[in-house]
Amino acid sequence: MERKWWQDKVAYQIYPKSFYDTNGDGIGDLPGIIEKLDYLKDLGVDIIWLSPCYRSPLADQGYDISDYYDIDPRFGTMEDMDRLIAEAKKRGMYILMDLVVNHCSDEHEWFKKACQDPDGKYGNFFYLRDKKEDELPTNWRSYFGGPVWEDLPGTNKQYLHVFHKKQPDLNWENPELREEVYKNINWWLDKGLGGFRIDAIINIKKALPMHNYEPDREDGLCYIGKMLEEATGIGEFLGEMRDRTFKPHDAFSVGEVFNAKDEELPDFIGDNGYFSSMFDFNETIFGGSEKGWYDCKEITPDDYKRCCFETQAKMGNFGFVSNIIENHDEPRGVSHYIPEGDCCNTSKKMLAALNFMLRGLPFIYQGQELGMENVPFKSIDEVDDISTLDEYKVALDAGLAPDAALKAVARRSRDNARTPMQWSDGKNAGFTTGTPWLRVNPNYTAINVEKEAQDPDSVLNFYKKLIALRKDPEYKETVVYGALEPFMEERHNLMAYYRKWDKTLLVVGNYQWDEQEIELPGACKKVLINNYPDVVIDGNKIKLHGYQVLVLELAA
Repeated sequence: MERKWWQDKVAYQIYPKSFYDTNGDGIGDLPGIIEKLDYLKDLGVDIIWLSPCYRSPLADQGYDISDYYDIDPRFGTMEDMDRLIAEAKKRGMYILMDLVVNHCSDEHEWFKKACQDPDGKYGNFFYLRDKKEDELPTNWRSYFGGPVWEDLPGTNKQYLHVFHKKQPDLNWENPELREEVYKNINWWLDKGLGGFRIDAIINIKKALPMHNYEPDREDGLCYIGKMLEEATGIGEFLGEMRDRTFKPHDAFSVGEVFNAKDEELPDFIGDNGYFSSMFDFNETIFGGSEKGWYDCKEITPDDYKRCCFETQAKMGNFGFVSNIIENHDEPRGVSHYIPEGDCCNTSKKMLAALNFMLRGLPFIYQGQELGMENVPFKSIDEVDDISTLDEYKVALDAGLAPDAALKAVARRSRDNARTPMQWSDGKNAGFTTGTPWLRVNPNYTAINVEKEAQDPDSVLNFYKKLIALRKDPEYKETVVYGALEPFMEERHNLMAYYRKWDKTLLVVGNYQWDEQEIELPGACKKVLINNYPDVVIDGNKIKLHGYQVLVLELAA
């Protein structure tokens, strides 16, 4: 595998709206990110990915872009963005932006012109179909519920939107549209961006000609994924985008790719892959149900282990996957992957180490390094996220009582990750002097940066140790490039694996409160990471405390 500048880095995702507010309007902003760069540098972060801060009506929290060349005034100005890029560069850090090019906003100039002249140039920037009485062009269901077709204002046509109706899909089959996308990407890279996280990119290729599929719910619609399974040829678009934009700039790109086929993985992230890396969503999608969130299966420790190892086996040594515990679209990882009732600092640290030591690029989502948890919802009226609101309705339609429906969707709500960053135990967790756009998690008095920075045994300081190990010249080659081999894979509620290069490291996590004893394959030379004050070793035998995690260097 060819070595690249980004492979030994640590990445951090910022959700700008919830990170830090400097002007008291209750919304995080770019000056707030600049103010907190030294915090991120101290943590050990090299790459910062910003969720969208382009000009947007915020129908889907900025993933509906009305101007790709402008910053939304809620977040600041283009001068603020230029300053952020420059200040990050001074600290040896790189800024990534979100590349959202499956769709734009219905308030984008292209869409307005398509409405004015649907048969003209800009009409061909979208998927438009003639409207028929009592019949949709296809029976696909959008990701946010309901049909993917909406009337094009002022015309006798309908447009396709696989997400929100305010997010019309862009027609990638049109070379003129693709040229506009590449022009914009290069404009940002020329500004000094380090690269992009690429949103929902698999959706850019539709199965043509469009047709219906077997309905999977009583609404007569089918899951949009059925169409994507049939779509072929996306590589032509992605290869062209790579060659025209990322490659000439030696930029880092990480794809949000949910359903690439195994045999295509080298095409996606091999030496000449479409992207530098792609996220591992194997754990994220586990237990999903076409019926809706209310029918999802909860993930167990053994499921989590299996999901991680499946991805690692698929990747082999041809590419670098990006490993996550959570992001802006998921619940908090500690509330999702740790069994209910077991979530505490000890188990949070175990989960952190098991994920962080996997082969690949570690991504930390804001607040993850503090062990931030899901927020308690008392009522559906407290929910902001459009996806959660739709899933609540689906659960009610399936016959769940309101309390049961709320509980079912609350565990997976995207709002869990979007509550304001917890900086201190002061008013609004130190996030804003105004009224926060989304309520602060009430546990901020116990879980916050100020408190954890002063506690050597905190989750925050444990993350710092993990990052320091990844960057330690003595262990860096092994942690970054070493092979991953599962150890005692069949042992219940034990997740353990080797990292092998010039050294042999063993990562061992006891994924339960009951103690477990294991026999090491060789003598322990050194304990590098431990979430307990002690290690019980007797010869080659180790007795693991509840939720204990160890990173050991084994004797050669």
